[in-house]
Amino acid sequence: MPRSSPVVHTLTTGRRFVRRGMPRRRWQDLYHFYMTISWPRLFASFAVFLTVFNLLFAVVYWLRDGGIAHLNPPGYWGCFFFSVETLATVGYGDMHPQTLYTHVVASVEIFTGIMSLAVIAGMMFARFSRPTARILFARYAVIRPLDGEPTLMLRAANERGNVIMEAQARLRLVRDERTVEGYSIRRIHDLRLRRSEQPAFLFSWTLMHPLGPDSPLAGATLESLQAQNAFLILTLFGIDETTGQTLMARHEYPAEALRWRHTFSDILSTGEDGVDYLDYTKFHDVAPLE
Repeated sequence: MPRSSPVVHTLTTGRRFVRRGMPRRRWQDLYHFYMTISWPRLFASFAVFLTVFNLLFAVVYWLRDGGIAHLNPPGYWGCFFFSVETLATVGYGDMHPQTLYTHVVASVEIFTGIMSLAVIAGMMFARFSRPTARILFARYAVIRPLDGEPTLMLRAANERGNVIMEAQARLRLVRDERTVEGYSIRRIHDLRLRRSEQPAFLFSWTLMHPLGPDSPLAGATLESLQAQNAFLILTLFGIDETTGQTLMARHEYPAEALRWRHTFSDILSTGEDGVDYLDYTKFHDVAPLE
């Protein structure tokens, strides 16, 4: 069995989860590993791989003297730099194989190097071409009366300023509950939105969930949500009009991020020239109701 080790997961709410007992098969899932690590770790891992690769092949060249013509500098480090040039298929012309042994080793290195560089190039392309949603979520969610009914309101914005076509939103409530038998269970409730679709998500989008009698949040308070370890998950997805790729983004709201009897600050204003202005410096601002 592969050795397992604890894995820490952190939600955007700050809540941490530690996963134990799951076998780590990193070498069997390198694609996912390289797609999820940070850019500095990605470049560092490639640099380490290429360095070790050339150090090992330099040893193989160094085992037979006189296999490389015009070796410079003499000795092991000359073999190392010859390996670097061979791997990159540069071929400056000064140093070249002159024995059968070295020709065979160089052929193996060229084949292995081309395959490795192809994998690295493919991974870099996959990282650069991966669709990313630049969606800004307000730090807080507000609960205020709207049309005579208490309503949960959340706000999101498209940071790129292009159109996300056929955007859709899903809002869920996650909390700990007890069944009638006294069994503790974590349940996920779908929260109905007044409008869950946006044909052209361009600027900002305020999502609303009425807290009517049929809402799982009906009668909820900050204290009750905290006691249930409750948080909200807002998921947005749509099609980028520029690239045609599907974009997805999510954000979690802990109970502490909910503001009762507050409202969002208005970011839209019309200037004297009749032009509408969107001030995103106020995007996260909320104010208590009078």
